[in-house]
Amino acid sequence: MDLGLTGRRALVGGATSGLGRASAHALAAEGAELLLWARDEGRLEATAREIESRYGARPAVVAADAGDPDAAAEVERVARERLGGVDVLVLNAGGPPSAPPDATTPDGWRAAFQLLAVTPIDLATRLLPGMRERGYGRVLAVLSSGVREPIPNLVYSNAGRSALNAWLKTVAREVAADGVTVNGVMPGRIATPRVASLDEAAAEREGVDPEEVRSRSRAAIPARRYGTPEEFGAVVAFLASAAASYVTGSTIACDGGLLRGLP
Repeated sequence: MDLGLTGRRALVGGATSGLGRASAHALAAEGAELLLWARDEGRLEATAREIESRYGARPAVVAADAGDPDAAAEVERVARERLGGVDVLVLNAGGPPSAPPDATTPDGWRAAFQLLAVTPIDLATRLLPGMRERGYGRVLAVLSSGVREPIPNLVYSNAGRSALNAWLKTVAREVAADGVTVNGVMPGRIATPRVASLDEAAAEREGVDPEEVRSRSRAAIPARRYGTPEEFGAVVAFLASAAASYVTGSTIACDGGLLRGLP
């Protein structure tokens, strides 16, 4: 299937690792013109070279910390300068520290919401008018299964990503008539560095080997395995495409059947 992404301009957050990197690869494979966004310029350039060597086109890059209140303005500036506009926006950032509810602080909450909600919403709000004027746009947010079933010890992530998800659902209704879709994707246990670090942290808390934690996690997943970043990237590429033009306001799980509840 030709997803019709050739020449579409895509901005991908958290693009140097895990789900963001996989999303960037999936979009590049479909011919999209990319701007990669992450904190570390060296890793951004390495990822850009990697994508160029595989797909033949060199992505532009922008280094900015999503936890910085000025990040959205800087990313918007570079997007307009390097791409001329954005057709596909993939909102993604590294997760906040793990914590149970009784170990949170006001500063921790402020930092988590800036990272997971305020900056993504600010950036999308800046870019949506152009999408609406052109009659085509895709806003996709990388969420977490924790927005459907809160995950123990990840209270900052559960709450911050849920706030973003509520915004997605709200704005989706406002922009649908203009050819813009807005969706969230909930990864379950995907084999990324972030999930590996969470497994290791759980193993340390429990005093067990990390493989025991992974084994328990696999047993709870109907597919009996962790997903691959490439599987997640394929979902993002589809939702970014013209083929998904009637899918909006949705929160889609990519989790091997992990979530038990109905949508």
